[in-house]
Amino acid sequence: MPLYLGLMSGTSLDGLDIALIEQSEKTVLVATQYLPMPQELRAELLALCAPGPDELARAAMAEQRWVRLAAQGIHTLLQQQELSPKSIRAIGSHGQTIRHEPTRGFSIQIGNPALLAELTGISVVSDFRRRDIAAGGQGAPLVPAFHEALFGKQRSYRAVLNVGGFSNLSLLAPDQPARGFDCGPGNVLMDAWIHRHRGDSYDRDGVWAASGTVQPELLKALLGAPFFSTQGPKSTGRELFNLDWLDQHLSQQPRYAAADVQATLLELTAVSISMALNSVQSETDELLVCGGGAHNRTLMTRLAALLPGCAVNSTQLHGVPADWVEAMAFAWLAHCCLEGIPANRPSVTGANGLRVLGAIYPA
Repeated sequence: MPLYLGLMSGTSLDGLDIALIEQSEKTVLVATQYLPMPQELRAELLALCAPGPDELARAAMAEQRWVRLAAQGIHTLLQQQELSPKSIRAIGSHGQTIRHEPTRGFSIQIGNPALLAELTGISVVSDFRRRDIAAGGQGAPLVPAFHEALFGKQRSYRAVLNVGGFSNLSLLAPDQPARGFDCGPGNVLMDAWIHRHRGDSYDRDGVWAASGTVQPELLKALLGAPFFSTQGPKSTGRELFNLDWLDQHLSQQPRYAAADVQATLLELTAVSISMALNSVQSETDELLVCGGGAHNRTLMTRLAALLPGCAVNSTQLHGVPADWVEAMAFAWLAHCCLEGIPANRPSVTGANGLRVLGAIYPA
């Protein structure tokens, strides 16, 4: 059965996820590899998310470093599995998003797929968002079609929630096409806030947030962002939700303890997710959570409290490790591209129709 590699580096920029899958009628996770993001590269990728000097040259240099890191991880994984590059049909590489502005007609992921193909000896499928945007869509989220393939064969109302830097929902209802959209910030603001005040890259288990007290006035102000009141299709990114945005709100509020701000940011994530789900599929029986947020016990507890009629579980309950769903998705998207299978969902992105996603860089 064909083997594919999926390569994912999300908005959290903590590292590269590499998933090896076996693809037939079902998707089976075979092996994984995680590479921490070097701090210098992480800092440069974060800087490229905002306007700055000499951006084109800096982006070209950064993506070369990103690709060499990815190739290193792929070689290690193949050696561990005693596989040759020829045994892999393709790599599905999302690249690293540095700008996402579909309302202006573009989303930019850097990742030099030609260099990745050269360094690995494996064909690469990349640039998954551009065709959907060309067809009038948001180009995001991309994962609902994969969530549908993994978890959609049920007679109940189910939703899949990915909580990475940002959160997105896939809505899976019996006899209906998958729907989905971005909900808003996932971990991005919490990660940035704890890094500023404590030097940590993330709030393990949401312990720091749990030590603070949610500030209702601040929460109300944050939820006042127009994004939260708009209906899908919609997607978002660091262009809207970032520390500058948070600082602007804090400057108009009383001075809060840092832990209270963290508690409020976690509540923002939980409330925006629950509001979004209840507004479009209030009859949801089960919410399956993947991404880094699935390990945040405080967040999971708040989601369960805000969704009392819905079972909130990790995707692990259904045999799919929460940390690897997105990397698996890009391996699956590579398969769809090579097989000519449309992998966008107009009901998710707003595109004018089904499209085959991705550009192929042969080995």
